[in-house]
Amino acid sequence: MVSTSIIAFIIVLGILIFAHELGHFLVARLFGVGVEKFSLGFGPRLFGRTVGRTDYRISAIPFGGYVKMVGEEPDAEIDPEDIPYSFTHKHVFKRILIVAAGPFFNVLLAAVLFYGIFQFTGMFVLKPAIGNIQENSPAAQSGLKSGDLVTAIDGIAVESWEEMAALISKSGGRSLTVTFLRDEMARDLRLTPEQVVTKNLFGEDENRYVIGITASGESFTRSLNPIEALGASISQTYRVAELTVVSIAKLIQGSLSAKTLGGPIMIAEIAGQQAREGAVNLLFFMGLISINLAILNILPIPVLDGGHLLFFFIEAVRGRPVSLRVREIAQQAGLAVLLALMIFVFYNDITRIFFSNPV
Repeated sequence: MVSTSIIAFIIVLGILIFAHELGHFLVARLFGVGVEKFSLGFGPRLFGRTVGRTDYRISAIPFGGYVKMVGEEPDAEIDPEDIPYSFTHKHVFKRILIVAAGPFFNVLLAAVLFYGIFQFTGMFVLKPAIGNIQENSPAAQSGLKSGDLVTAIDGIAVESWEEMAALISKSGGRSLTVTFLRDEMARDLRLTPEQVVTKNLFGEDENRYVIGITASGESFTRSLNPIEALGASISQTYRVAELTVVSIAKLIQGSLSAKTLGGPIMIAEIAGQQAREGAVNLLFFMGLISINLAILNILPIPVLDGGHLLFFFIEAVRGRPVSLRVREIAQQAGLAVLLALMIFVFYNDITRIFFSNPV
């Protein structure tokens, strides 16, 4: 099991890093910037190959990667013949696109992975079939029974539990007509949803309208044509990105516990679990992590892509670069924040391993 987790972790991390750095590399070359190194990993070079002026290498420390461009450091001495290939000497909007290409390629990778899953394996759909019914709930009082399959709410056809739940939640408490199948016969009944306080994904209280039923767990796989799969992949990518942004905002606000953060150990553990469940699960997990990596990278923290973008946007507005001294101080602060975050997530991972399972 440990070996599976390690192998899955290396595969997931390697593909995500490659996609990210490939984005930087391709857009840099598109704008004529010279690339000196394309590295998967940090630290000493293990092996690689030099093509033209670019050293494509695998380095010893696998937690990351980088693209080293000509003139990447503003204070670096550049030979006059290299100025046309210098990153620093390119227009600020070209530099913005080069830096933004890394996170963009991670989002693109996720969308491609989701598309492949939806196109070749279809979409998992939870049926609107009733499992348990709460006592004294609107469903119990109206006569709904376990095993009934809901087919429409107020004449609007539903195929999934999600569609049915959304219509009930949006009812505002007004009376609804529920159409369902029982013993293969279609029937209708009227009921009025009740408002209850439930916990959302972040453990926060929210008011919802419900009828007091749970899902039976029955499901089916819906086949999608290429256009439907494309739409589903874009929708899935957007939902995951939105959830990631909201989660980060709630962490900053303090309404979501920092104990939920996980690091490489947690990723390796989950990757191993998904790998044992099958290739599709691992690919879906890879898509989720790829979007998370993209969004974390565009946070305005110096050292990350977002920090560089912040400086470039300031330069675009001011008409001149941020001073080297300010950038150096900001990068030192950003590095300190990043190191503190890494230590914290490692601590969370270790705490989960040794203290989360009482005996």
